[in-house]
Amino acid sequence: MRRASLLLLCLLGVACGDRRPATGLDVSSALGGEAAAGFARASEPRRFAFPEDHNAHRAFRNEWWYFTGQLATADGEGFGYQVTFFRIALAPAAPGRSSAWATRQVWMAHVALSAIDAGAHWHGERFARAALGLAGQQARPFRVWLEDWQVTGGEGGSFPWELAVATEDFTLALSLSPERDPLLQGDEGLSQKSAEAGNASYYYSITRLATAGAITVGGERHTVTGRSWLDREWSTSALGADQAGWDWFSLQLDNGADLMVYRLRQKDGSTDRHSAGTLLGADGRRQALAAGDFQLQPRRWWRSEDGTRYPVAWRLQVPGAGLDLRVEALLDDQVMDTAVRYWEGAVSVAEADSDRTLGRGYLEMTGYRP
Repeated sequence: MRRASLLLLCLLGVACGDRRPATGLDVSSALGGEAAAGFARASEPRRFAFPEDHNAHRAFRNEWWYFTGQLATADGEGFGYQVTFFRIALAPAAPGRSSAWATRQVWMAHVALSAIDAGAHWHGERFARAALGLAGQQARPFRVWLEDWQVTGGEGGSFPWELAVATEDFTLALSLSPERDPLLQGDEGLSQKSAEAGNASYYYSITRLATAGAITVGGERHTVTGRSWLDREWSTSALGADQAGWDWFSLQLDNGADLMVYRLRQKDGSTDRHSAGTLLGADGRRQALAAGDFQLQPRRWWRSEDGTRYPVAWRLQVPGAGLDLRVEALLDDQVMDTAVRYWEGAVSVAEADSDRTLGRGYLEMTGYRP
């Protein structure tokens, strides 16, 4: 749902291989509901199997491995990070050419680091063909990579996974081990995004991954621990023509519960009825949330340098679960100035009325315009 707009950039003419393509695409044009002939579509529930489903599903047009997390040093210095690998299929069949450069797959990766105490945010973006070993995914041993940015694991996708990223501004070397089983989102893993048949994805999350390792920034190495969240989706089409973007929340609560909700926004500003979410209790009980089961109200706005206003503080209510939360950016400026400009960053979670800390998480907002 929320990331396929980014994946389809190469399909819409971005020159793959460039580190900094031209900006200006909007979410609705990048993530349309039309599906190219020959690709599989997410149209009915399927049987998931792990660790096999951690690997690529090449019959579908787009796919991603999406990591976010909050980490801290022993003395409490806080960081947030994002690492994402996107696979994009240009055609349903392999090209009929013998060139070593020939491929039907291209890859994109986004990485980011927020240094909360320093008030700084850095990000990076890369594109590459799935040719000559530049980018790809393999099962044995598990690996997803774009050049030297990679996540590696055991046979078929077994844990722990190791994340390794190096940019001009920062490096990440993190080990991730799941504390919870994969959570199937939507209807047993089928996540419907708009009214049109097939406008859906297969979607699961691992909502808590114990994370430890090192962050290097400004020449200083920080040993860190914390928790990450993994989102995995694959699809061929998702958004409808009248949908503009979304607001997506992944929250890890101190009481052991995990909450994911997303509000799909119509172009007229209203909330789409396909907005949804899931509450995973500390006891492992799963509660599916429809659009009417939660409410989101912006409480504070921030304006970026290009004039775009983002709601960086929210009231999030789930009346049926007794939740009334204030979710607020730990840094206002966590804009991803990539091929599609969006906001994604670390947030705090507090009780709405008392500001008592209740947890932490990540927020993504797309489709906002100057």
